[in-house]
Amino acid sequence: MDQTTWNFIFIGITFAVYIGIAIWSRAGSTKEYYTASGGVSPFANGMATAADWMSAATFISMAGGIAASGYGASKFLMGWTGGFVLLTTLMVPYLRKFGKATVPDFIGDRYYSNAARLVAVICAIFICMTYIMGQMRGVGIVFSRLFDIEIWMGVLIGGGIVFFYAGLGGMKGITYTQVAQYCVMVFSYTIPVVFISIIITGSALPQLGLIGNYIKDGAEESVPLIVKINQISTDLGFAEYTASSSNTLDMFCITAALMIGTAGLPHVIVRFFTVKNVKAVRKSAYWTLGFIAIIYLTAPALGMFARTNFVEEINQKKYAEAPQWFKNWENQGMIAWVDKNQDGIMQYKAGSVFDGKPVYADEGRIEGGPRPVSNTLADSENEVYYDRDIIVLANPEMAGLPKWVIALVMAGCVAAALSTAAGLLLVLSTSISHDLMKKILKPDISDKQEIRYARIASFGALAIAAYFGINPP
Repeated sequence: MDQTTWNFIFIGITFAVYIGIAIWSRAGSTKEYYTASGGVSPFANGMATAADWMSAATFISMAGGIAASGYGASKFLMGWTGGFVLLTTLMVPYLRKFGKATVPDFIGDRYYSNAARLVAVICAIFICMTYIMGQMRGVGIVFSRLFDIEIWMGVLIGGGIVFFYAGLGGMKGITYTQVAQYCVMVFSYTIPVVFISIIITGSALPQLGLIGNYIKDGAEESVPLIVKINQISTDLGFAEYTASSSNTLDMFCITAALMIGTAGLPHVIVRFFTVKNVKAVRKSAYWTLGFIAIIYLTAPALGMFARTNFVEEINQKKYAEAPQWFKNWENQGMIAWVDKNQDGIMQYKAGSVFDGKPVYADEGRIEGGPRPVSNTLADSENEVYYDRDIIVLANPEMAGLPKWVIALVMAGCVAAALSTAAGLLLVLSTSISHDLMKKILKPDISDKQEIRYARIASFGALAIAAYFGINPP
């Protein structure tokens, strides 16, 4: 079977599961819509919270940042994971004891003020809208690569799926859908890395492959992979891969900011309202950290393997003999080459190939050469531009893995974006229907009307997010 068929099979199966769960777990009351009636087990909630947190940024961009920055990107691993420690020790137990279903509801009642409630609603809307726009963009990029369609079409498809299961099932539907999405994500993230680790280092455990010897292509003198990637980086004019890109104070401050930011994300906080009591909240947090660790401990190996494969596949190779994955992503505008010295060979070195991101002309790629660009060329020897977001998506293709693995990775990327988008959408809809309409504007509305307002708010929020996903600011 060709790649498109595999893509249809994997995406079709996962979408069928998500829609089936939404129909099975349709919310019939506001309690089910907002908190799944508080009946979710700590294990299931831990898995759903991990899926909620692992957005397109985590799944797609984190490993791309590690591949590009090396050790310097470790602040994301430490900050994002550490945020859950703050969340579970200093915030969630006390929010849960108060017995409210949303953060604005807690703030409004805690400070006896509808003005404070309104401020919290506005904050939640701004946070969630900013975040959900990125998820929609991620969905569009993945779908455009999967099925060779325009990004706007991919955004609309993803938005329609999210609206169906989030608007229909509320927190109850989202929770069990996210359990399925986590399973898709963890397999799609780890299986390719295991394959690549075996190919490059001979180790089936990527974490050991990270510190193992490089043996690809039966190299007679194997060397530690870390030593090899450091040598490759310095040869190309970059800093050593294991060198820090910032001083200790910068690293501490950025890590702390990421921790606090994670602890304040409303779509993660509300997940802990779905379990029975405070004890279940703490158990749920332990499960969440465990499920997140599976992917976060794999990401450094993925980044290093991808960096090694990318350089070996691209640098000093003739453009006419460029691998098919390079041409595929070039057609999507995510990678580009400009022959500065007119020798037909791709030179990947330190420095920017463009004065800014390449902007492609409408007529498309010139036969036998790069697409025309409107930017002036930067003064460096580098001839290759790539968007870091393609690292995870293109990694299986770079390593020559089977087509079903590539399709699995794509399904995982879609699951990551959809799971977070659904959680954000729920916070948006409940903030508007419960905290704005029910608590401030129309206190006398019924539960049925409240859910109707929530679904209308979901549609409006998705429409705005889809627009900015298609036309990013």
